[in-house]
Parts: sequence; structure tokens; C-alpha cells
Amino acid sequence: MQIDFHHGVTYIVARLAGFGFEEADIIAHSAQYVDDATNNGEIWFDNGMLYERIASAHKMLDYNNMQMLSNHRVWLPFHFLPGNSNEPKPESPPSLDTEAFAQRCVCRPNSAPAKELMRSVIERQARRYGLYRLGIAAHVFVDTWAHQGFAGFESELNIARKLQAENDAHHEQTFGEKALALFGMNWDATVQGLVGAVLPLGHGSVLSYPDRPYLKWSYQNARGETIVRDNPKDFADAAAELFQWFCRYRAYAENPSTDLDKKYPLPPEWPTLVKHLNDIRDEDPDARHVRWLDMAKDGSFGFHEPVDYLESGIGSWKEMALGTEEDINDNEDAKLPLPPQFHKSHWKLFHDGLQAHRFYVLHELLPEYGILSS
Repeated sequence: MQIDFHHGVTYIVARLAGFGFEEADIIAHSAQYVDDATNNGEIWFDNGMLYERIASAHKMLDYNNMQMLSNHRVWLPFHFLPGNSNEPKPESPPSLDTEAFAQRCVCRPNSAPAKELMRSVIERQARRYGLYRLGIAAHVFVDTWAHQGFAGFESELNIARKLQAENDAHHEQTFGEKALALFGMNWDATVQGLVGAVLPLGHGSVLSYPDRPYLKWSYQNARGETIVRDNPKDFADAAAELFQWFCRYRAYAENPSTDLDKKYPLPPEWPTLVKHLNDIRDEDPDARHVRWLDMAKDGSFGFHEPVDYLESGIGSWKEMALGTEEDINDNEDAKLPLPPQFHKSHWKLFHDGLQAHRFYVLHELLPEYGILSS
């Protein structure tokens, strides 16, 4: 999914679930920032302290995409949560061979590991970074719908061919033109298979098709099976399930004995959200994002709030935490003064949440399913 869902839709769903403006803003910002936190390494301060951050994404053409360890530590816990072959949690961790391991790492919507992840976030919400971790988990949870059928590391399982868009001729045409300019040839099954074979990471061989909420499309997977995808339905289902977990989070905060399987009624505004997942068809995700932010302001969902998202620069979480716009990374030879607001800053608490999330997924959650990737 892209910024329109991870930030815009997540914010609206959080508000409809009862979170206030500031809480929903933290949750939605954290959900999107998972895609934008591409730097890692230590931040050194001149009083001798340091803070180590981790990356939750790589840039599309980053050489780290070619490193298996980075794939496991980034794409798998933050973007392609293993679906365990749509099976429930086993009584004891199984011993998996190579093929079984790969198959169980394929992402599946609303899988047992995904649900267990959300339960853990709810039960551990008392941490100072609780809301930030909820946003991070929300990103991972809804991506199990968008990224279904693909694994978060290099694998032949990710090779796809015969990619077709079924309800957007303009999208097909403009993409075909871009492919022609990029490759100097038409985007056909041969070229697509070549890209999939060279870079079979995640859903790279089907491009951004899984991430566009309005698109209905199909492809042929590595087994030769035709897979038909209906993004509007999948995204609506993801939003509805996310709403349930947001409601459970709030209920648990008031009463820890709350049933975490309880179903909550969708609000009257829900058909409006589903309609716009179908109808907003700008190819540019930022343009779609603006449409959702406008609806958060104009009362379409019952509130009028100037929510926004700033990835970097003055006023961004990072700038407010560190007191500089510079891209600080491993600055042992040019230490920063420690800003008084750093310890309670959004940026630090987000990165605390990232580390807690990754540790939980790789060291607690997945090993219970026999999946070791740490």
C-alpha cells in the first residue's frame, strides 16, 4: 500500500474508531513513516550518549535490496509478514525444510501471525511508545492484504508474468509507455519474467499493482496459476479489520479483561470510505493522499481536522527531535548537542517502537511458527 492508505485512510479509520485527533495523528504518521525510515546507524551526542536507530524500509533501488539478511530484517517483519500458509498457530514449532519455510513465509491476508501481532500490540500498549507501535503494526497488518502471495526475500515464488490491469486502460497505457521508454521494448511476458527472475523480491515483478487501491488486476504466478486480484475489496476488508483492532485497543485501555475477539459495528460513515477506495483513481499516490486529507478536513467523515504528513525538513519528526535538517548518520566525528526534547520526541518514540516491533516479530512471534529469520 502507499501513502494514501497508510497515512490518509489509517488516520480516518483511527478517528472513526474513537481515537482523538492527536492520537490518530501519531498512529497514522507512524504507519506511513515505516515506508520512509530508510536510514540506520548511531546518532552520537556530545555528552557521550548515543542512540541507535534501525531502518524499516529500503529505497527501491538500494543495493541493500540484494542482501538476503537485510531482506529478512526489513521486508519480512515490516512489509511481508509470513502468513504460515493460512494455517493456525501450531502447538509446538515445526521443523521446516527449505520449501516449507519459503511457502510459510508467503504473505497472507489476516493470517494467524498478523492477528497475533495485533493482540500483542494491544496487550503491551502501556509502553511509552505504545501508539507508535500500533501505527507500525497497522502498516504491517494491512499490507498482508496488499502483499498477499509474495514473500519478503529473494525467491522464485515471487516471479510473476502476464500482468494485466482489468479496470484501468489508462493505467495500462501509461505504464506501457513508461516501460517502452525504460527498456526500449514492449513490456511483455518475456521482459516481465526477466525482471522477476533477476529481482524476485516481494512483489517487484508486479510493480505497484498490489498497492493501488482502485485497481483490479491479474497475473500468472510462479506455478503458472492465474491469480485475480480485486484491490478495492481487499483494501476495504483491510480497513474494516483494522477498525476492529483499533476499537479493541481502546477498549483494552479502559478494561484489560476486554474480549479481544469482540466485533464492533462499523460506523455510518463506512460506505463513504469504501466508495472512495474505488473511486479515487489518480495514478500518483500523493494526489490520492491529498484527496483523503481533504476529506479529513471537509467533514466527509464527521470531523474537520487539518491533518498532514511531513517526511523530512523543518517541522518533521526528525527535525524536531534532533534540531537539525541534516541527514545525521554515524556522526561520531561530528557529535550533536543532545536536544532537551529528544527523549520524549515523536521521532525517538517511533524508532523505539520499530525496534520493539522487529524484536517481537523475529524473536517471539515467528519462532512459534517454526520460522527463524533473525
